Amino acid sequence: MTTLNLSSKDPARLAADALVIGVRSDGASATVEGADFLSRSASESVARAITLLGVTGDTGQITRIPAGDAVKADLLVLVGLGSAVEDPDGRRERLRRAAGSATAALAGTGHVVFALPTEGAQDAGAVAEGALLGNYVYDRPGTTKDKIKNPVGTIEIATAARGKAAKDALARAEVTANAVHGVRDLVNTSPNLLYPASFADRAAKAVKGTKISIKVLDEKQLLDGGYGGISGVGQGSQRPPRLVRLSYSPARAKRKIALVGKGITFDSGGLSLKPPKSMETMKSDMAGAAAVLHTVLAAAALELPVAVTGWLALAENMPSAAAQRPSDVVTIRGGKTVEVLNTDAEGRLVLADALVAASEEKPDLLVDIATLTGAQAVALGNQVGAVMGTDAERSSVAEAATRAGEQFWPMPLPEELRASLNTPTADLANIGERMGGMLVAGIFLKEFTGGLPWAHLDIAGPAFNEGGARHYVPKGGTGMGVRTLVELLSAVGR
Repeated sequence: MTTLNLSSKDPARLAADALVIGVRSDGASATVEGADFLSRSASESVARAITLLGVTGDTGQITRIPAGDAVKADLLVLVGLGSAVEDPDGRRERLRRAAGSATAALAGTGHVVFALPTEGAQDAGAVAEGALLGNYVYDRPGTTKDKIKNPVGTIEIATAARGKAAKDALARAEVTANAVHGVRDLVNTSPNLLYPASFADRAAKAVKGTKISIKVLDEKQLLDGGYGGISGVGQGSQRPPRLVRLSYSPARAKRKIALVGKGITFDSGGLSLKPPKSMETMKSDMAGAAAVLHTVLAAAALELPVAVTGWLALAENMPSAAAQRPSDVVTIRGGKTVEVLNTDAEGRLVLADALVAASEEKPDLLVDIATLTGAQAVALGNQVGAVMGTDAERSSVAEAATRAGEQFWPMPLPEELRASLNTPTADLANIGERMGGMLVAGIFLKEFTGGLPWAHLDIAGPAFNEGGARHYVPKGGTGMGVRTLVELLSAVGR
């Protein structure tokens, strides 16, 4: 397990395996930033190395050079900070990415000191968070340990920031990074190991010993409770669905927030079968539910003064003789009927049930998060999520994302698209107009929010990184959305 420390000592005098300093990009050149502690001779040596090795200072660029006698660390690591950023949120994200790039590159190292330029406690927290986020290793089942590099053992943040504010910032960074890692672990788990019942069991194990209560509805209770969306999606699988309700209710909570997560543990598309290539990453279709679980855990660990309920809508979408068919009509909890025209638009069905259940408790704010539509990735790519909902809530989520360092783009819900969901055989269909499919899905979900303040986060693209690792984002599960939700809950509780 990684140890995180804060130090106000001279970084040059800290004994470590590696000392990380930042290099800023200045157009055609690069300069060291925030390393005034280096002696004149050491600074000159670093400057020569930058020139000779062609260091650009581009974000995340890693250059290792001998430390020499000027510092006690064995190795000096130059990490690119990118160009200067005046905006505080942008500057902190620059620090996260630099720190994460360094820990990812230094996997297997025992002790790393970070001496990046920090202007206060929040900057120090950003360095810590980035370093921890980049320090992720998925312990793959069945893989021999000698084939997996261990994460950095000790991360030490050298900064002038000190006192309670700095300690609190580091504590929050550690809780948040642990939550992101927890989501990554779940998303990376093979679907033969993670299915609705085992996901619910993991949730129960995770909340044990915390101030979070849990209730799990099995397939019979779902049918008896009128949860036709979850039941319909799950009926084609031999592994029946579950609905998990988590509750964190601190004394004197300022507001009550409900979080709802899509938890399709594997999505074949059902009878509307996906192409084989499209199924390869469908173990990640439960990333929304994973994000909700670990956000609630983080809220409890941080003792945020806000009541949070988390709803995990868990099902496996499989084709079989028992699977729901295109043109089936299901009844969502609360009585609305939906004609299922495409069984691969299943996420909105399980979310509909969970949104209704959550809205019945009259929270002050309702937020759902889901790997919902391929249209999200078409519109915004694989690094930017979408946020829709009621105007104020859409804005507050986008603002929280900016502070947290995640990228979410506000999207509209044009009322003109609602008509495309009309059908003569039910209250609405589960698919509508193809163009603007991400927005149509949001409009569908709005039907089940009970008119409450609501935000919908579509993370279909950013939840799973099929490409190479970048800064603090590994290949595979990313944990997208957790940092935004934790920041949103923190803001609500202030």
